[in-house]
Amino acid sequence: MTEYEQIYLSPPDVGTVERELLLEAFDSNWIAPLGPFVDAFEEDFVRLTGVGNAVALSSGTAGLHLALVRLGVGPGDDVIVPTLTFAATAFAVTYVGAQPVFIDSERDTWNLNPTLLEGELARRSASGTLPAAVITVDLYGQCADYDAIVDVCERYDVPIIEDAAEGLGATWQGRPAGSFGVAAVFSFNGNKIITTSGGGMLVSDDAGFAADIRHRATQAREPVPHYEHNLIGFNYRLSNLLAAVGRGQLAGLATKIARRRAIGERYRAELSDLPGWSFNPLDPRGEPNHWLTVAQIDPDITGATRTVLEPALASERIECRPAWKPMHLQPVFAGAPVVGGAVAEEIFDRGLCLPSGSSLTEDQQTRVIEAVRRAVG
Repeated sequence: MTEYEQIYLSPPDVGTVERELLLEAFDSNWIAPLGPFVDAFEEDFVRLTGVGNAVALSSGTAGLHLALVRLGVGPGDDVIVPTLTFAATAFAVTYVGAQPVFIDSERDTWNLNPTLLEGELARRSASGTLPAAVITVDLYGQCADYDAIVDVCERYDVPIIEDAAEGLGATWQGRPAGSFGVAAVFSFNGNKIITTSGGGMLVSDDAGFAADIRHRATQAREPVPHYEHNLIGFNYRLSNLLAAVGRGQLAGLATKIARRRAIGERYRAELSDLPGWSFNPLDPRGEPNHWLTVAQIDPDITGATRTVLEPALASERIECRPAWKPMHLQPVFAGAPVVGGAVAEEIFDRGLCLPSGSSLTEDQQTRVIEAVRRAVG
């Protein structure tokens, strides 16, 4: 049997530019946290997103945590979260002692359903129990329906935090991901569209908000000669070395998006004829970054379901993963409030993420397509 090289779902795609910038940072002796590359990386994000302020952090999760802290969210508060997301979105709510309230997806974007959101906010307004915040998610690189979501949240005066961890480079109605809500958070984890190995960025048009986040993320140390702290702080800032890598990655963002788009288009062109197969919807009101292409496999039409395909592809050294398991189905959130849930459950039951990294070669994608067809039979 032929021994194939491993194909990963979404591996880092780095090159000589990142290496040169990393060595420049290293040779400058800015090894300690912070430094000129952190400042420049933040400036790059301000230009990219059109948002007035950016704060480089150790992770996207740290950004969500700090945004909730800044908003004063705490014990006794509820925060609305899409149920179809990675766990970090909901975990951050628990860090401040609040309770996540999960809302189902809409089929057009797989993101937070604005109709269900409106109904929940109306119900809570009538009972005097409005949530402290709504966290939206730009799932799989596609923005949520911000026209509807922003409108309803403004009517009920509920702040929005945009979890754009997967959405860097995407747009909604021409506006960049990250430009909605009081703050937005990006992730540079190893599998994201750009990576700093680990890291994140918070952006906000509110200069006071961003300044407070920057202060808290550096252990809330006061600007005096001795160590003085008036607030609880956190060690959440990004290192200068990782920021250097991030600058190199960001310079190639457009190329990475174009490659992922081409990969998604090829999967759709060459696999949509399979019985029961479809793919994550692309809403024409926005432009996604095509972070991951997710197949939807109807078990009533084909016997080669997600649970059959995943191990079959793994046996050929092809990494695929199920779609996110909804938060309301996670044991750690058993008993948490949920509005709807059937759409997210169906996406999870049928969803299989295919290798989508920008470094995926044509030959590697051919291997994936041929392996899928063999498994389907």
